[in-house]
Formats: sequence, structure tokens, C-alpha cells
Amino acid sequence: MSRPRTSDLVWVRWTLTGLALAALALIIVLPLAAVFVQAFEKGWRAYRETIAQPETVSAIELSLLAVGISVPLNLLFGLAAAWAITKFQFTGKNVLTTLIDIPFGVSPVISGLVYVLVFGAQGWFGPWLSAHDIQVIFAVPGIILATTFVTFPFVARELIALMESQGTEEEEAALVLGANAWQMFFRVTLPNIKWGVLYGAVLCTARALGEFGAVSVVSGHIRGQTNTLPLHVEILYNEYNYAGAFAVASLLSVLAVITLALKKLLEWKTSQERI
Repeated sequence: MSRPRTSDLVWVRWTLTGLALAALALIIVLPLAAVFVQAFEKGWRAYRETIAQPETVSAIELSLLAVGISVPLNLLFGLAAAWAITKFQFTGKNVLTTLIDIPFGVSPVISGLVYVLVFGAQGWFGPWLSAHDIQVIFAVPGIILATTFVTFPFVARELIALMESQGTEEEEAALVLGANAWQMFFRVTLPNIKWGVLYGAVLCTARALGEFGAVSVVSGHIRGQTNTLPLHVEILYNEYNYAGAFAVASLLSVLAVITLALKKLLEWKTSQERI
């Protein structure tokens, strides 16, 4: 059998590279560039005024609040779940692993509707919540619950894979030397997974900032109160305020680029731990 000529291999390589770059430019680079072009179409002053509007500031604050609560909650759960699943044997372990993946398989819109069914005015707990003057749906608590649900698996899934690859030898050695469970966790386990924890937190943050479907269902779209950044973009666009919509979208784009840079750095750090 004759081997392919070097010139043929070079041609194939450059053709595939060109196709990949063209697809990348068409699907990612051009749309991202269009966001910033449209955002500054009316100049820097109009852009700054849009960002400084009370509704935009409220959307930024609410998005950051949702991230600030949902990410730490998922960090705590992810650490606990990953530690339990990878270091111990117990009844229901496979069930727990399956439940962690539910948000990956359920549409965010469906999860939002489930929260309405449970906590809405006509939901299971609706009458009790109304009697105690507690509002979950169409309020900040509902947005936080929805954001926490859709970001639920990211930290746990990242840590489970990392901790399984590391094994249990170091923890067992610590126990033999007299360490208790907490000492083992803080002095052995946590230092070994610190980059994985940060990586999971970055993924969780990116998903929380960009969440639309579940939050849209439970928010009520109350301008200046229950609109996150993605919802505010939709409202501005539907009002034909295209420059304003793209100005707010550019904030999300900048956050996405920062998140991507952090993600690549932490991917490298995590891969070094797995070696």
C-alpha cells in the first residue's frame, strides 16, 4: 500500500483548518463583533447613558445577587456531593449521581414552570406563602431558586471527575496517621482540588449570568425589580431600542470573554493536577 504524498497531507490540513476558521468566524467572531458595533452605533455617550439607566443598574445588581447566592450554594453542595461520591460507599450513591445530572436533561423553561407550580399563588405552597406574606414567584427568591437549579451540576460534576482520578490513597494515609475527617478534608483533599473548585465556580458563574429560560418564567418581567441582564436585553430589543439592547448585551459579552479566559487558565491548572 502506497503512503499518501506529503503535498496531499498539507492540502488536506490547510483545507480543514480553513473550514474550521471560516466556521469560527461566521458563528462566533462576526456575531460578537456585531454586538459591539451595534452597541456603539450612537456613540460612547449614548452607550454610557444606557448602562447608567436605573433599570440597567437594577438588572446588573440582580444578576450579581443571583450569582453571589447561587454559586456559593452550589460550591458547598458540589464539594459535599463529590467528596461523598468519590471517597465513600453508601446506599443510594448511584441515585445521588443521577439526580445531580437532572438539570442537564430538563429544559430550563420546564424547571421554571415547576417552581411556579410549587411556589406560585395557586401552587402547592402558594396559600401558605400568601398567608405569611412571603413571595417567591415574580420576586427575587424565585430568580435565585431558578438560577441555583440550572447551575446545580457544574461544580459537582467537575469535582467528581477530578477526585475520582486522584483516588483515595492520600486520604487513607492521613487517617492512618491519626487525622480526623475534617483534618483530612481541609489539609489533604481541599488543597488537591482547589483549581477544580475554582474551575467549577467559573462555569457556574458563567451559566448563572447568562440564564434566560428558567428566570424568564419565574421573574414576571417587572422592570427595575425582577429583570436580570438577559431579560433586560430582551425588553429593550422588543421596544426597538436596538442600541440599548446591544449595549447591555455587550456587558454580557465582556463577562463571557473574561469567563473564557479564566476557564482556559483553570483548565490548564486542573489538567496539571490530574497528571
